[in-house]
Amino acid sequence: MAKKILLLYITISSGHHKASLAVEKAIKTLSPDTETMSINSFNYTNPILEKIINKTYMGIIRRTPEVWEYLYDNPKVVKNTQNLKAAMHKYNSKKMLSLVNDFKPDVICATQAFPCGITAEIKKSFNVNAALVGVLTDFYPHSYWVYDSVDRYVVASETAKQRLVNDGIPENKIKILGIPIDPKFSQVKSRDIIREKFNLDKNKPVILVMGGGQGLGPIKAIAHVLEKIPIDAQVVIVAGTNVKLYKYLIKKTAGYKKRFIILEYSDAIDELMQAADVIVTKPGGITASEALAKSLPIIIINPIPGQEAKNSKFLIESGAAVKADNQHELSVLLESLLYTPLKLRAMSQAANKISKPNSSMDVANMVLGL
Repeated sequence: MAKKILLLYITISSGHHKASLAVEKAIKTLSPDTETMSINSFNYTNPILEKIINKTYMGIIRRTPEVWEYLYDNPKVVKNTQNLKAAMHKYNSKKMLSLVNDFKPDVICATQAFPCGITAEIKKSFNVNAALVGVLTDFYPHSYWVYDSVDRYVVASETAKQRLVNDGIPENKIKILGIPIDPKFSQVKSRDIIREKFNLDKNKPVILVMGGGQGLGPIKAIAHVLEKIPIDAQVVIVAGTNVKLYKYLIKKTAGYKKRFIILEYSDAIDELMQAADVIVTKPGGITASEALAKSLPIIIINPIPGQEAKNSKFLIESGAAVKADNQHELSVLLESLLYTPLKLRAMSQAANKISKPNSSMDVANMVLGL
């Protein structure tokens, strides 16, 4: 009898969703008969509250990031919000329990802490038999992931594993398999062919600029800096779902001397990363893992406090990334790297060392084995 796998994430155009899609794709590749269901769990249980929370979160990130820095994984905040968290789980659990009872999954795979927590509580309170897997999409876990009824945790590094162990999770429950990315990132393609496809010169360096799926960060300022640096380079900017940014860049870069290619949300990120010499980006877990899979040196700019700040620390300490704190530093770092192939190669090798290009297939294998 074919297995049933329920995949839970929150927010379309998010890393959690991309990780869920990657695991689902890998499961279908390994076991085509397996029945999968992928649910935006917050939207499913409470669509109005989802919109309010998403809008509030984005507002804080854009206007007062220091507030999020204080709130993120703060032990005092975690302690003081236990009752609120319990109330949220209780409020949303009825609909989630109904879904679980109707679909009857063998395994529930959550790529975000909120659905992981709700499902963990359901398992405990209603004797749900499905195995529960928590799949982390950043390089460092936070306290809201910790539940004793989770059967397996998937993390990206030994550091992340140790944090969960310190929080009381048994070591045998934790697997270091990486952040799940689309299986296509493990495929090596010809750089020359890709550059030809995107009308890029084969002999000039390519700088890739991204701000996650939603095109966040100071991308307008970055474009201005890249036009001014004294390097004969080509620039590809992916604006994601940020339509205003896309329209602005199309108009603005039309008058630039350098070759600028402006793209909206793209399904060819694997190819663009293969074609690039360096990426300038926010260090979201998915984007960073994709870049590592392509051995692509990373210049971090404007990380979101909290999860991305911790991702930055991991990537910099691993030697795969450097961080620019302002536009001047970005210019200096780019010149230093593009004029010094040995530095670029060392970062590429460091990225390759910590990369897990087969992450989604490894996670899928584990899930199917539960």
